[in-house]
Amino acid sequence: MEPRALEEQIAGLAALEEPVRRALYFYVVHRQGEVGRDEAAKAVGVSRALAGFHLDRLADEGLLETAFRRLTGRTGPGAGRPAKLYRRSGRQLDISLPQRSYQLAARVLAAAIGALGPRRAGGALKRTARTIGERIGADARARSGARPSRKRLVAGAMAALAAQGYEPEQATGEIRLRNCPFHALVGEHKELVCGMNLALIEGVVEGIELPGVTPVLAPRPGRCCVSLRIDAKR
Repeated sequence: MEPRALEEQIAGLAALEEPVRRALYFYVVHRQGEVGRDEAAKAVGVSRALAGFHLDRLADEGLLETAFRRLTGRTGPGAGRPAKLYRRSGRQLDISLPQRSYQLAARVLAAAIGALGPRRAGGALKRTARTIGERIGADARARSGARPSRKRLVAGAMAALAAQGYEPEQATGEIRLRNCPFHALVGEHKELVCGMNLALIEGVVEGIELPGVTPVLAPRPGRCCVSLRIDAKR
């Protein structure tokens, strides 16, 4: 890592050292939408002014992004000033001392697999990913108890996916994955990575023995390419 890039990474981490700022950051990144100062202040138990100070510092460091929108939905004269809202940015913090370049190794491996072609390598990659996913799911099943309810299995699957960095959130009829743990590879190897993601998550669902939940490719900006559809009738 270049010295300047390393300094920027360290500065980003240093911004999270302050406990209130760190709490505000974690609150914002785990919310589904944008967060205003009032909401964030109430959530962590500080004043609005203090929350605004720390949120703006996080935005200055590139850890949060900002937008302005009227929360009331009103427009025109008398509608008031737009509120400043915060959401997680796409900035990634990754420091290893001494330096370890696992991302480079992943890029090399992905490029090698891609060079072999989808028939020769794609099938083996998906089978391997599914097998690993099944092990993750089976472990989650074992932690769910002797006769777990479907609700408990869904929670177990979400916990297992969260542990792998997918940041799952349950919505109506589906489980969305707010993060792709392999995002750095998507630009160069999108088809390969998305296929691996799908196979891995299919394996998790199979391993935890969760009926009525189907992983599907459903790309959305800023999210993992996979979503888990839930059959309400099961």
